[in-house]
Amino acid sequence: MKSVNIKDIARIAGVGVSTVSRVMNNHPDVKADTRKKVLDVIEELNYIPNNSARNLKKSRAKNIGIFVRGQYNPFFSKIVETIEEKIAEKGYSTLLHYHHNEKNAVQSAAHFIVEKKLKGLIILGGSIDKSNERYLEGLETPIVFASSIIDEDVDKSLFSSVIIENEKATTEAVEYLIELGHKKIAMISAERSEECVAQKRYAAYRKTLEAHKLEFKEEYLESGDYSFETGFQAMNRMLDKNVDITAVFVATDMMAIGAAKAIFRRGLRVPDDISVVGFDGLDYGTYFEPSLSTVRQPDVTMGEKGTELLFKLIEEGSDPEHVVLETELLKRESCRAIEA
Repeated sequence: MKSVNIKDIARIAGVGVSTVSRVMNNHPDVKADTRKKVLDVIEELNYIPNNSARNLKKSRAKNIGIFVRGQYNPFFSKIVETIEEKIAEKGYSTLLHYHHNEKNAVQSAAHFIVEKKLKGLIILGGSIDKSNERYLEGLETPIVFASSIIDEDVDKSLFSSVIIENEKATTEAVEYLIELGHKKIAMISAERSEECVAQKRYAAYRKTLEAHKLEFKEEYLESGDYSFETGFQAMNRMLDKNVDITAVFVATDMMAIGAAKAIFRRGLRVPDDISVVGFDGLDYGTYFEPSLSTVRQPDVTMGEKGTELLFKLIEEGSDPEHVVLETELLKRESCRAIEA
């Protein structure tokens, strides 16, 4: 009789390989009916997951870790799903860990590797600077940083990475607004004390205004924490100041949609009164009305490439690689041209 594998389970249950992997690893983000369907198929076929054999001999463990940094961001969900699927195809198991405190995140990731005896680790989000090197230098486990901010002076022989150019993408988005005739452009960023991608986008926003000799005012800036609610609240605070703006660039799509909602609640219109541009390219923006102009990040490609780089380190012992992916500015209905 032909042995059953994880792909067979997925096919019979009518779900993706990554979903089967999450059920087998007892991840909480699987619907109850889906979990039951997968478990029923596993029981019916008398399938014994490879993890059972691995647990009998830890030295043979084939666990890959995914370490997600920062607040919940649905942009990471598609990346995680893609990584899980690619890892499962390789015959490895996934251990997923969320780290909500940016402080000591790389140190915590290093502890995660040692504690779980990981064969490799992909770290999503956050930043890495010179001070983090000491936590990576003694590790023999391959690491890939994805969608992270990596300082120029960090020793890049310690890891691989797959990132985007946040500054370039932000410049393109702000310059798009300028080309449409906007001169009074606000921004909703993350908390200014937080080291994260939003801060890179804020710096590029300021630099782009300066390059075009446009004035920046402190009242043009508000902050949120990547959620719909805080984008809504930030836009309300900005409107409370009676700022004379015609456009707002928002560091994430979730906050951008929240900001647009606040504009509507004030009896204003998007884009007639205020144009809105987001960042990430989430599906939410496509179905929002009006559809959201945004910078689309290649989430699936980032997951695929990050996993590819990790297995090159694990299976081939190759040298670390650093890949920069292109973004795309999606020009949709939430922006309009205005007269000079």
